[in-house]
Amino acid sequence: MNNSSTSTFPAASGFDAAQTNALDGLIRREIGAFDGALRVRQVEGGQSNPTFIVDAGARRLVLRRKPPGVLLPSAHAVEREFRVLRALEGSDVPVPRARVLCEDPEVLGSTFYLMDFVEGRILTDQTLPGMAPAGRRAHYAEMARVMAALHAVDWRGRGLADYGREGRYVERQLDRWTRQYRASETARIEAMERLIEWLPAHVPPQESTSLVHGDFRLDNLVFHPVEPRIVAVVDWELSTLGDPLVDFAYHCLAWRLQLGTHRTLAGLDPLPEGIPSEAQHVADYGRASGREDARIAHWHYHLAFNMFRLAAIQQGVARRALDGNAANSRAAAVAARVQATADAGWAATKESR
Repeated sequence: MNNSSTSTFPAASGFDAAQTNALDGLIRREIGAFDGALRVRQVEGGQSNPTFIVDAGARRLVLRRKPPGVLLPSAHAVEREFRVLRALEGSDVPVPRARVLCEDPEVLGSTFYLMDFVEGRILTDQTLPGMAPAGRRAHYAEMARVMAALHAVDWRGRGLADYGREGRYVERQLDRWTRQYRASETARIEAMERLIEWLPAHVPPQESTSLVHGDFRLDNLVFHPVEPRIVAVVDWELSTLGDPLVDFAYHCLAWRLQLGTHRTLAGLDPLPEGIPSEAQHVADYGRASGREDARIAHWHYHLAFNMFRLAAIQQGVARRALDGNAANSRAAAVAARVQATADAGWAATKESR
């Protein structure tokens, strides 16, 4: 995880001496003894749950916590992240080992969990600069493969039968994110108003239910230090039971949207050599998931829905920046992207029609 910027504890972490001592004691008690002083560095990059690298002697851990302050209902569910990581241990989906969940606010002031640090590469530029064409192709094929493996997980057998509800995934998500958007709204955005009206009236049928990640993108993956192989999928905050094709469509927004902080593939013509087109990536996922017909029905609806959901998430980040408790120092810039994301979503509905 070596492409993240970090800052040294204690100034950036917000932990006082008592909290540091409490964390030290928890690690020694629940995970194991270590030599030397605890060292904590905050990771820049996440927009939601503050993330820290924790060095405890020779052991390296990652801490994910809920942000301080007043939070939107059902947001920042680090408890769910911890649960799904535990459930996926030993599956075909590589995840860090989850170590301990702490729901006692007396320790750090909010719920958090600790997991193992996984050595590897976190890539943030989806054009994969400096990489040979064959390497680019292999990295994108690996993303399609792991996403297909995720959607094939036996979620009932892994104790996740109550992790969400079967069916009506889009309807439930539309209700959730409309409420979240209204709770964090700072200005009227006409394209969002149109999406809020149009999307519920045109929901396509759901073909199957699977475990979905909800935010499967390049910078939420840890690749092997030298091989085009994913060694960990991280940031499971939005995971639930849902529609795998909707989950995959979100992943494909990289070909559609320019997100500002991370370089995407939107607007590039031609694409860098070795990177598949959106259609080729859909076909790769189709083969990896055993779907004979790689074409995904209702594709543009799925894209429009995901752009609406992303705009609602971005609006939440913008509101937290306004309230002063955003997890990322660049969060204020996200507000300017809500309008563009909503406009792209409304444009996708026209393609759907």
